[in-house]
Amino acid sequence: MGRRRVGHAVDRAPAPLLVVVAACSFQGGAALATTIFDEVGPLGAVTLRVAFGAAILLALHPGLLRRRPRGELRWVLLLAVVLAGLNASFYEAIERVPLGVVVTVEFLGPLGIAIAGSRRARDFLWVVLAALGVALLGSPTVDVDLVGFGFALAAATCFAGYIVVGKRVTASWNLSEGLTVSMALAAVLLLPLGIPAGGSGLLELHVLAAGVGVALLASVLPYMLELAALRRMRTSTFGIVVSLEPAIAALAGLVLLAQALDPFEWLAVVLVTIASIGANRDARGPMPHEA
Repeated sequence: MGRRRVGHAVDRAPAPLLVVVAACSFQGGAALATTIFDEVGPLGAVTLRVAFGAAILLALHPGLLRRRPRGELRWVLLLAVVLAGLNASFYEAIERVPLGVVVTVEFLGPLGIAIAGSRRARDFLWVVLAALGVALLGSPTVDVDLVGFGFALAAATCFAGYIVVGKRVTASWNLSEGLTVSMALAAVLLLPLGIPAGGSGLLELHVLAAGVGVALLASVLPYMLELAALRRMRTSTFGIVVSLEPAIAALAGLVLLAQALDPFEWLAVVLVTIASIGANRDARGPMPHEA
């Protein structure tokens, strides 16, 4: 009965609101993950997140791994590699750079995909705005850790790869099943990195509890909400609403982690957000990314 009520509430909620709630949940999960960095490091934290997230999603799809795959395995395997790289680089970045800045840089990936191949003059404006935002983050007046900035750029590259490869997966797989299998494989790929990095800290009860919380907030809940929203809205509209995430991340960093951004960093967030909204306005929009 409770599950039906939740499902009914999700179905009645405005689709754009579901996307915003998903974004808030994802950033809240990222903030929670930083609380266990001292015990297990970013690689240990991301391994817990992906492993627990995959376990929960597999539980929601009983028998999925025992059934004969209905799609091309090569694309699912490639998506797993991209997911592992995306999550690992993102968590390495937020250890060193404020959450809002990392997500702002990360959104260069979907922004690039949105305007790739376009010949419209106005799309040049979005490129210029995004470039100005990144230039502000790299200016001498902004103190951004260069290693963390590099990891954020790596996350942006993986984000773009996720969109491209993800479209290939959805061509032959059910969306939820393809992402679930890819996430399970990504967890396997991360284990050799996360176990040595986390060490015995991975067995601490409070760390395991945080890992489950991060998996729910940053993987399962956003994943389900975004799928529900996509069923009722155009992908272009979805892309526009998702483009608010850099601003949501900046606010989450301020409220949850006390990461105050300076005026230039806020301006960079605003410029990249505007560029992403503009680029997605007439584009097909990105796929859900909280995987």
